[in-house]
Amino acid sequence: MGSFVILDNYDWWKDITLLDFLKEVGRFARVGTMIAKESVKKRLASEDGMSYTEFTYQLLQGYDFLYMFKNMGVNVQIGGSDQWGNITAGTELIRKILQVEGAHGLTFPLLLKSDGTKFGKTEEGAIWLSSNMLSPYKFYQYFFAVPDVDVIRFMKILTFLSLDEIQELEESMTKPGYVPNTVQKRLAEEVTRFVHGEEGLAEALKATGALRPGAQTQLDSQTIEGIADDVPSCSLAYDQVLKSSLVDLAVSTGLLASKSAVRRLIKQGGLYLNNMRIDSEDKLIEEGDIVDGKVLLLSAGKKNKMVVRIS
Repeated sequence: MGSFVILDNYDWWKDITLLDFLKEVGRFARVGTMIAKESVKKRLASEDGMSYTEFTYQLLQGYDFLYMFKNMGVNVQIGGSDQWGNITAGTELIRKILQVEGAHGLTFPLLLKSDGTKFGKTEEGAIWLSSNMLSPYKFYQYFFAVPDVDVIRFMKILTFLSLDEIQELEESMTKPGYVPNTVQKRLAEEVTRFVHGEEGLAEALKATGALRPGAQTQLDSQTIEGIADDVPSCSLAYDQVLKSSLVDLAVSTGLLASKSAVRRLIKQGGLYLNNMRIDSEDKLIEEGDIVDGKVLLLSAGKKNKMVVRIS
């Protein structure tokens, strides 16, 4: 990789006053042109509208391009397609203020989900590439949960599989006997391996297999602790847990909202303790249920989990 420089635009903004900005930049901006930009039109038409700060942001980004073009020889700005208006604001300012040509913009399509929202954004936050921000297990789970309508497109964009192999996978989804999420599993494996390596993928697969309700894999405290940052967790004293009712524990830990909800889930076969299905609402927590004397794993269905640390 060649050399690169990370800049903080505050270094050149800190000495510019509002009056300076209006004089040097604002007089070259045409409101009609700013409003005509697609990103602005969409925001103005939305229910929330657009603040003055957001509206003028294109001039701020545009001036950043002008400053780096003039002082550092930067002549290309690259960004997602949603940045086109901001990028062209910069090329226009360079042409009008510096009266030169040679500033260029390059955009690439945003990776969107089928519902039109940006890929990589969830209710819990961003899908981080760093394992310090998001564990390989959680990363893997995100791709494993991709809807059928998106999975083939993501295969083509995010993996290095051949188009022929991807076509075979797509065709397999329509054949009798197709096991749901088989293609998602392949997508999750390919992307997790690329980002986190074989070791990260192995970690994700181990946790996924061990933490699947009903799995026969023997749970240990290290595996449970490995996902504790990715699922809700709580801490309880040993004597609060031992011999306590599982129904009460599921409510007190916040796994479910009420005892009636717990009992209903037990009747439906959806409550698990350390991946073992619980069939009786009279179940009490025994010493052998506390994994390595440290933790419990409660599961309501396949996705809702609660790690209970024992102190």
